[in-house]
Order: sequence, then C-alpha cells, then structure tokens
Amino acid sequence: MYFDKNLTGRTEKRLPVMVVVRLSAIEAGGIEVEEKTYTDNLSSRGVRVCSTHRWQPGDQVEVAPVDQGPPMQGEVVYCERFDKSRFFVGLKFPRGRAPWRVLQRYENS
Repeated sequence: MYFDKNLTGRTEKRLPVMVVVRLSAIEAGGIEVEEKTYTDNLSSRGVRVCSTHRWQPGDQVEVAPVDQGPPMQGEVVYCERFDKSRFFVGLKFPRGRAPWRVLQRYENS
C-alpha cells in the first residue's frame, strides 16, 4: 500500500510503546490539571496519551516520562473520547525532538 506523508502531516512512524508519564497543563487559566498516565504510542516529535481530562486543541501541556528522560512541552492536536471517563489526546512537540531513552533504543536497533 502506498503511504503519502503529505496527506497525514505525520513524518515519523509512531511506536506502539507504553510509557508512564506525568501530564500537566501549562497556563491552565487557574485550573490545576496534573495526572499520572501512560502513552498509547509515541515518536520523537509527538505522543498519544490517555487522559481523564478533556483537552482542547491548542492547549499547552508538559509531558514528563517517569524514568525515561526530561519533560517535553507539547501542544494538544486532538482529544478523542475513549470511554465514559477517558480520552486519547494527541500531542505534538513543536520545540524539538523528545530525547527519551525508549526512543533512543528503537532508533539504534
């Protein structure tokens, strides 16, 4: 099957890897949002996480992997309802590539 990167906007393959992360809002307008959750998939330029909070496209967040490397600032691209109490949230890292250890393992294999 032919895959046209221009149609999806995605330039890197996502890895279906679960990493425990802390997800928190940056400038949440007085609302404190922070939770410990996990990734559904990731790449060095973005991540999809599970969340109990409904996020809006454009929201600024920090994603800090537990024992995997430094936190990254990201921007919410989408938020899809998964079930009654959870959402899948797509984030992009506009300020650089994530230097997380799990990604380095896959890039070097």
